[in-house]
Amino acid sequence: MIELTRRGLLGAGAALALPFPAIAQAAEGLNAVAKSKGMRFGSCFSWSPPGADRGSFANPKYAELLKRDCGILVPENEFKWQALRPDAKTFNLDHFSDMLDFAEASGMAMRGHTLLWHKTQYFPKWLNDYDFGASPAKEAERILGTHIRTLCKLYGKRIVSFDVVNETVEEGTGALRTSSLSKAFGGTEAMLDFAYHTAREHAPGVELTYNDYMSWEPGNEGHRYGVLKLLEGFRKRGIPCDTLGVQSHIGLTDGGTVGALVSKQEKPWRSFLDSAVAMGYKLAVTEFDVDDHLLPTDAKLRDGIVANYAAAYLEIMFSYPQLRDVLAWGMSDRFTWLNGYKPRKDKTHQRATPYNDDYQPKALYGVIRDAFAGAPVR
Repeated sequence: MIELTRRGLLGAGAALALPFPAIAQAAEGLNAVAKSKGMRFGSCFSWSPPGADRGSFANPKYAELLKRDCGILVPENEFKWQALRPDAKTFNLDHFSDMLDFAEASGMAMRGHTLLWHKTQYFPKWLNDYDFGASPAKEAERILGTHIRTLCKLYGKRIVSFDVVNETVEEGTGALRTSSLSKAFGGTEAMLDFAYHTAREHAPGVELTYNDYMSWEPGNEGHRYGVLKLLEGFRKRGIPCDTLGVQSHIGLTDGGTVGALVSKQEKPWRSFLDSAVAMGYKLAVTEFDVDDHLLPTDAKLRDGIVANYAAAYLEIMFSYPQLRDVLAWGMSDRFTWLNGYKPRKDKTHQRATPYNDDYQPKALYGVIRDAFAGAPVR
């Protein structure tokens, strides 16, 4: 449980006094502010049938938030293998196609997340159980190549950035994950290299990203080391990876004040980012939210702590000119994945996103807006 000193509580309360429009709907949207600095703001979103209460473009209230504040979107789940590939021979593209049509009709760019989520619990069952036969490397190349080529050929001129690989580094050890697919290739590096070269060949003008959740909180040192080792290997082998996707699922996981936590985390985090950009990688914040499941129940207090913590994090991230795209992992607390993944003991919704569960802007919205307003032009 987070222990907040009186000073910490007072510091959190200061965030509530940030200049903040009472009705953000009448103000300039977040992407408009971002665009003035050569950046983009966006969010994940979902598919649903009309009338469903989800974070979907088919939900008019949620779609209104997307249209007001976003210049770039990413499907939360609908571009992943589990959604697209019910079996080895089929591509189910209907839901994603609807989402892409909405984005284009609304004048928004789209990210492709992800061509390969290399975590076996998120593979479709058929892929985990697949028999790669007498020539496993050849069959593995066929399966992964078919997947990447098909999506790149279909969408390479409509998607601006592909997360070619997502989460292939073990968070505890920094080692590369293995799977049925990587073993068939003869090793994870061979599989990763093939994925990036195939994506570059069939989507030559698209940003290619490596995306992972290595975080700035203490305890993630091994994960960060593994990601840097992976990126260094890419450069040595000439792998066409352009950008490090920093998921940015941040949260207060240690005791003490926000200021003390930030002070402890900033130096190693900057060292990690410095190492990545020194290798020539761009940065993208791909999945930003703030986990508050250890914070007190009071909504105003929680919002203040979340806003202070997010402001410190975004100040660091926005100081890097290599960062252009910043995407929230959801716009409304009503639909944040954290409500299911890390539910609060008091049964209230996490207050992890820019808008509350009634679609009203919170202090976090103001922090994001101010971060863009204060960022150097890139």
